[in-house]
Amino acid sequence: MLIRSLLLLVMIVSVAVCNRPSLAQSPEIESYLVKGEAEAGVVAMLDRLAQSPSDDHARFSLGVAQFFVAVEHLGQGFYEFGLRDPNRSIASMLPFLRLPIPFNDNPRLFSYQDSRNILQRFIDDLAVAEKSLSEVDDTEVKLRLPITRISLNFADASSPPVPLRKILIAMRSIRDQQDFVVVFDRADVAWLRGYCHLLTAMCEFLLAHDGQELFDATAHLFFQRVDTPFTFLPQGQRVYDFGGGFDIADVIAMIHLIRLPATEPLRMQAALHHLEQVLEQSEEMWKFAIAETDDDHEWIPNARQTGELRVPVTQDMIESWLVATKEGKEVLRGERLIPFWRGNGEQGVNLRRVFTEPTTFDLVLWIQGTAAAPYLETGEKTRPDVWWRLQQVFQGNFIVFALWFN
Repeated sequence: MLIRSLLLLVMIVSVAVCNRPSLAQSPEIESYLVKGEAEAGVVAMLDRLAQSPSDDHARFSLGVAQFFVAVEHLGQGFYEFGLRDPNRSIASMLPFLRLPIPFNDNPRLFSYQDSRNILQRFIDDLAVAEKSLSEVDDTEVKLRLPITRISLNFADASSPPVPLRKILIAMRSIRDQQDFVVVFDRADVAWLRGYCHLLTAMCEFLLAHDGQELFDATAHLFFQRVDTPFTFLPQGQRVYDFGGGFDIADVIAMIHLIRLPATEPLRMQAALHHLEQVLEQSEEMWKFAIAETDDDHEWIPNARQTGELRVPVTQDMIESWLVATKEGKEVLRGERLIPFWRGNGEQGVNLRRVFTEPTTFDLVLWIQGTAAAPYLETGEKTRPDVWWRLQQVFQGNFIVFALWFN
């Protein structure tokens, strides 16, 4: 009887093991992302890590999938409230709103609190992705992804996923229709972590300020149905129709109303922390990238490699970037001042205090200079030759490379 019971137990265990998918048989994250199923990919990678906690390939895959889920949730929020087509509206001026969101012919009424909720969810989602990426230790980790074949789900089940190619074109990251595959490596783990911190810093800055007045007067430029006391704005006559369904007077009002009281100052300190992490991750990225000896479908190549974007990166570029990164860290620590664009040039702006002692952010007064007055100090300024060298080395395209390198 005992022997029969043991044999039965062995048979049950054997069947269970045989029917359970092995790690080798479980799909790669690529198969989920290409179908626009990033959330299912997250579940699959979590299951794989539960079976093999030391699998950094799965952990890297998980962080990438979680990043795409964060972007999907952002887009789904915009879809739910009826983001206007950025190609036909002023939305194309703002990076977040350039996402090619499908048209929603029955959007919900959009309130200012809804806008804050969308940004907070994006922050929370990015934190999840960044945490997963931060736990990748394998210096040899690699993740192959057909970038232009990946799709994201921005709408409901009835709408097809949006190709990442279309998103990158809308965000002005690529210009052509070329297909390319990237093999992401340990340097790119730091790169993506840096981008998580950069996007989070932007959101924390926005949420640190009260934008209710700005929203009430201009949100109709971006969304179809807005909860505003000024219901006449999107209807009827305009002062001067600028084309694309918006009035030039509304654009002027938008610039005028970028006068945002700092109501949650701790968020400004959080934004500062994330900016500091962007520079830390940039240095880590180049530490790993410079050490690479292969040339395997690189996303950001070193001077000896050829990147998939076919944009040459020279040793001078890398060295000048790292010098500027060090300079930027000193600026964020308040050890160097930003030269003041008014007065006799003796004073500079302590950028750290802008974040640690925030007041109302007034765009026009910052351009004019009076908003900088509380932060003016005498002291050692950031070195002009550092930034001049960047412009020379990058041949005037520093901003484009900065968006790529982060």
